[in-house]
Amino acid sequence: MHIFEREVDGRRYRIAAQSVWDAAAGRSVARQVVLGPADPPPTVDLGRTRTVGTRAVGDVGALVWVAEQLDLVGLINQACGEYGSKNGPSVGEMAVAVALQRACAPGPKRDLGDFLDGALPRVSCLPGSAFTGQAFHRIAQQVTDQELEAAQVAIARAAIGRFALSADVLAFDSTNFDTHIATTTPGELARRGHAKSKRSDLRVVGLGLLVSETGHVPLLYRAFSGNSSDQALLEECLQGLSELHSALDAGERRTSPGQRTLVRDGGFWSPQLELHLEVTGYYSLISLPLGHSAAEWALEQAAQKGAMRHLTGQYEDVRAARVRTRVGDLDRTLVVIESLTLLEGQKRGIEVRLTKAKEELGRLETLVQAGRIRRASLEQRVRKALAREHLASFVVVELGGEEQAPTLSWRVDATRRRELEATRLGKRVLYTDHHTWSTERIVHAFRGQWNVEELFRRSKKGGVVPWGPSHQWADGSLRLHTFATVLGLMLVSLARIALGTDTSARAMMDSLGDIRATLVRTATGAQGRRPTIPLAPELNAEQRRAARIFELDRWLPGLSSSRRRDSAAPGKQAPS
Repeated sequence: MHIFEREVDGRRYRIAAQSVWDAAAGRSVARQVVLGPADPPPTVDLGRTRTVGTRAVGDVGALVWVAEQLDLVGLINQACGEYGSKNGPSVGEMAVAVALQRACAPGPKRDLGDFLDGALPRVSCLPGSAFTGQAFHRIAQQVTDQELEAAQVAIARAAIGRFALSADVLAFDSTNFDTHIATTTPGELARRGHAKSKRSDLRVVGLGLLVSETGHVPLLYRAFSGNSSDQALLEECLQGLSELHSALDAGERRTSPGQRTLVRDGGFWSPQLELHLEVTGYYSLISLPLGHSAAEWALEQAAQKGAMRHLTGQYEDVRAARVRTRVGDLDRTLVVIESLTLLEGQKRGIEVRLTKAKEELGRLETLVQAGRIRRASLEQRVRKALAREHLASFVVVELGGEEQAPTLSWRVDATRRRELEATRLGKRVLYTDHHTWSTERIVHAFRGQWNVEELFRRSKKGGVVPWGPSHQWADGSLRLHTFATVLGLMLVSLARIALGTDTSARAMMDSLGDIRATLVRTATGAQGRRPTIPLAPELNAEQRRAARIFELDRWLPGLSSSRRRDSAAPGKQAPS
């Protein structure tokens, strides 16, 4: 988007111009919108000045800047085509607009136009009234999965090139989101499954993410039905991942494919998937389930005296043991790591579950003594009480008696509990074919998988870019809504990289959100409509740096004057 000034009837105005391709006419079409007067503010009577509102600048402006760096609207339109009405928003404009709304002021699509009109930075020269829920739905029903897939690859390639991201190590994980779609509503995407929220009465939509090791930027995603398995989902993602890496190899002019590593947690383990990754040339790094035979063998080796040693560098507080063995037909390195943070968290979880189990066992004792429970029901309730957090390994329960008159006794075995804490709790078993990597490098790469979980926390209710609540019901709308949500997550992550801050995404967006223009209506004493002037806010040092990096003075020129005064050396006049 190009911003310039133009004189009309003796007054200067600031204009935003945008060029879009009209596929039907076969030519480029220009759009323009007036941002406001560019003349110096007139002399006013402060006694007759009043505030009439505010406009967002910082958070929307930062994400618009990132979108422009990637040419996000153009890439999406090129991959998806010119859908939508003739005078309405394109696919790219609609997707980016929804992404901005999800990141800055989450709300329903009916509020999208008001959100766009309530911000000085613009993603399109079209008025906010053109961005409606009906327009979103019409576009969503036309866009195909293949087109969104092509758009993902193009956007990921642009992000990697512009922001120097590393795509050699990618972390993968999945989650799902609750919907409130009626059971009788047709659709293949929202299904009842293993909901993360434990709401078995709701239909859920699944989301799988591939995230870069540097910057924790989501590069590829998959929206899948709520009753799909994790292994099948990852198999589907490998095709898009292969296309992305092929595009990156071609862009970097590599004569041979780069070394690519896929990091994931134990829920995505399967021998077939490991063989598939081996054949397709991907390195694998996964946290094995502790019940796996290879993991149990590695834990036994790590329990030997002197096997666990402290790592070096930033992981000096972590102890690890490393062994190499064959797992089935594959040669693998197993690394047992011990984390005090994980240990303390697991111990707290066990204590909470143990308290609840004791209460349940006490109630069962009362029922047994009163003769009000049968043995089959008693066994079932005991198994349920001890089903979580390793309780069955150290809570000893003895059942006896007949079906009509059962007996129950139980105790907590302190010796078994200490043995559990010493041999299993606080430990993970990492499984990889990176035999030449150092143990520190393996641990560092695996910890990047936590960043996917952090992105999921952002996209849950109350997060930075929440997926829900979603008011979509059609599969097409759900897919485009998910696409826009992932775009929002990407924009926030890339803005954090551009800003170079160590603060959290939430703190960064809150700080940028405080950069708002105050609209005041003045009285000049002359005839005509009273002018409305946007006033720049007072900025702290971090906000002034953000205003410079994201070029926020394009939308609010008053920010540039304060920035120049701030950057001038002491005792010297700032350049005009």
